Amino acid sequence: MSRLRRPPGPDDRFQGPRDAPVILVEYGDYQCPYRGEAYGEVKQLQELLGSRMGLVFRDFPLTQSHPQSLQAAEAASAADAQGRFWEMHDLLFEHQDMLERPGLLELAEMLTLDLDRFRADLDSHRFEARVHRDFMDGVRSGVNGTPTFFANGHRHDGPFDADFLLDALTGGLGASR
Repeated sequence: MSRLRRPPGPDDRFQGPRDAPVILVEYGDYQCPYRGEAYGEVKQLQELLGSRMGLVFRDFPLTQSHPQSLQAAEAASAADAQGRFWEMHDLLFEHQDMLERPGLLELAEMLTLDLDRFRADLDSHRFEARVHRDFMDGVRSGVNGTPTFFANGHRHDGPFDADFLLDALTGGLGASR
């Protein structure tokens, strides 16, 4: 079983308590239909575990098969620069048909982001290095597709529905919800 090479740190996008007993690190691609399916499962898992779980999202755009994935990852980072990463993250997965530039601008407008700043961040590719760092960290941890989850530092190679992820995170104690 593969282990996560870079543990969650201060530069990661974190949702939930950083000292939660269970930490799920996900490598994802905003254009990946499988990750789109997993989105609801992860949300369900967060509801089940509440403050007992922390979630880290790292970018892993598979640009050969998902041409808008890099731009979408950069858009999430541009939203992050304005304090709205998780809101943009959710919108990108809820609207996977809006990952071309006009759609990204519409999503940014929905979040009332500073559109001039958002456009400038996309145009300059300001966050491309950050996306690339996440991608390379994933490669070093054995990630080769999305979604890939690490439950408490250990790669989860099973199904990515909420029940299987819950068992991976809680060591089979998932029944004690």
